[in-house]
Amino acid sequence: MKIAISIDSACDMPQELKQKHNIFTMPYYVTLGDKEYIDGVNITTQDLYDYVKQTGKLPKTAAIASDKFRNYFCDILKNYDEIIHITLSHQMTSSGINALAAADGLKVHVVDSKSLSSGIALLVLKCVQMVDEGKLSATEIVNKLREMTPRVQASFLVDTLTYLHKGGRCSAVALVGSKLLKIKPKILVKDGKMDVAKKYMGNINNCLIKYVEDTLNGNNPEKTVAFCTHSSKMEISSQICQKLRDFGFSEVYDVDAGSTICSHCGPGTLGILFMNKE
Repeated sequence: MKIAISIDSACDMPQELKQKHNIFTMPYYVTLGDKEYIDGVNITTQDLYDYVKQTGKLPKTAAIASDKFRNYFCDILKNYDEIIHITLSHQMTSSGINALAAADGLKVHVVDSKSLSSGIALLVLKCVQMVDEGKLSATEIVNKLREMTPRVQASFLVDTLTYLHKGGRCSAVALVGSKLLKIKPKILVKDGKMDVAKKYMGNINNCLIKYVEDTLNGNNPEKTVAFCTHSSKMEISSQICQKLRDFGFSEVYDVDAGSTICSHCGPGTLGILFMNKE
């Protein structure tokens, strides 16, 4: 049985891993004004930030339509027997529901990651391992992935609330307060939803170090794979990656977030993502 593994472009995963494991990607579309771009193809995160700076408007992303998913799945099935497609949290977008509709009648299994960004990538790597071992059917793999979703630790420290405010995800009062007090909120993804888990104050780099220490000590990491994923180039990311290695993670990836995720969090956002033990 030949099983294909598929994701959408909200999954922030190094390109070398995608190529190594032959991961198929369905891209989101990002709109700047009246121009539409393909995530990962003809737009960069700097394009996003320049647009917001020049216009004061946020980029827009939209759910992937069912017909696009249908055509995408059918193309993959020309060379594979089944597909396991792992999506961005269904509570954050209707793309996952559209993928389910498109999969009707096809040998396609849609898994709600209940996560985002590199949190999805953690499940993808678990999926790769099980597919490569060849001991389980696609249905059995999907069931195991669904059991694993609560173990994904996905959180981020946000430097500015401007993007979340413009996107309707925080109040004007919270925005003003964060600027005056230099508050850096920790956004935690749990049960498919984002929420503020903690607030840090002060210099972003000092806050990031404290956030990483708190997150590592407040969880029970598997210590296999960890991602340090950021929405813009940050010198401190190499220091954080070293902290993850020193903590005992065998594989650590320094990852640039894609345009879909950056459209909603803005520059200066950094997160560490890993699997917790059972």
